[in-house]
This record gives sequence, C-alpha cells and structure tokens, in this order.
Amino acid sequence: MTAAPLTGAERASRVKLMIFDVDGVLTDGSLMFTAEGDHMKSFNSMDGHGLKLLREAGIETAIITGRRSDIVERRAQELRISHLHQGAGDKAAVFVELLRATGLSADACGYMGDDWPDLAVLTRCGFAAAPANAHPDVIARAHWVSEARGGYGAVREVCDTILRAQHRYEALLAAACGMHNT
Repeated sequence: MTAAPLTGAERASRVKLMIFDVDGVLTDGSLMFTAEGDHMKSFNSMDGHGLKLLREAGIETAIITGRRSDIVERRAQELRISHLHQGAGDKAAVFVELLRATGLSADACGYMGDDWPDLAVLTRCGFAAAPANAHPDVIARAHWVSEARGGYGAVREVCDTILRAQHRYEALLAAACGMHNT
C-alpha cells in the first residue's frame, strides 16, 4: 500500500527555506527601460511584508534569478533576504549550492517560479509554487498556485500559505494587532 501524495499545505508545512524567482514572481514580469538603457522594476509592498513575516517565523528566504540587477540587490538587502543569486544561467546548480550552504534537503525547500527557466528547481524542491499567470507547463508541475498574478500579491499569498500551514500565521497576526499570547 502506497502513501497518498502530500497536499500543497502539507508540503508548505515543511518549508525551512523559500526561494523566489524575480521577473514574473516578485515583479509582474515587465521589463522597463529608460532612453539611457537603465532598467526599472516594480515590487509589491505586500509581497515584501510577506517575506519579512517568513523571516520573523524563522523561515529563510532566497532569490535565484537569471538576470542581474542593482535594483534586485537593493530590494533583497531591504528585505534582509538571506541568499541572493543573480545571473543564474543554471538555476539547478545554484539550488544545489544553496542546499550545501544551508545544510537543508530539497524537501525542506520551496520555490516559486513562473516560466521554463524555473522548472529545474521547481521540480526538485519539496514545495513548488507558481503565480496565477505562470506558464501552463509551470502550473502543471506546481503543488500550489496563487490566485494573484506575479507582482500583484502572489508572493504574499504563498507566504501566508506557508505561515498558516506551519501554524504561525495567527500569532504573527495577533502581534500585529498588538495582542500578545500569554
């Protein structure tokens, strides 16, 4: 008799490190350039707060992105993201490096991605998440899909899902309301 496959919530309950792609996940995927060739990115503040809540709950965060950007570096510093890997041509190799650096197993990691370059990590981690507007092949392989689109609350939604699955959401909410459990 084989065990039933784990649900998305069961997988989320095991996450100790949550990894995110940038374009299409932390942003809406638009690439904006100035006339001078500088590029801009727009981040959702609620997504950022979700990342801070993960950190408060003791869950590490990481970014693995194929592009390189000073903007992403600044945002990662602002949010105190534990591990930032930019210019990752081989995201699977970076994932293996992250596992070595943290001492975690792939089952203890989650990843949120939106397109084919994310599949190499998404299919190896314990909790695979995708924003609502991810490519259909990514959605087909995800354990959990947000209702929100990338850059519009999808990251906050997955953060809340992880916190609820780990029974930490209510305590964080109570603290935000100024109520402390005694």
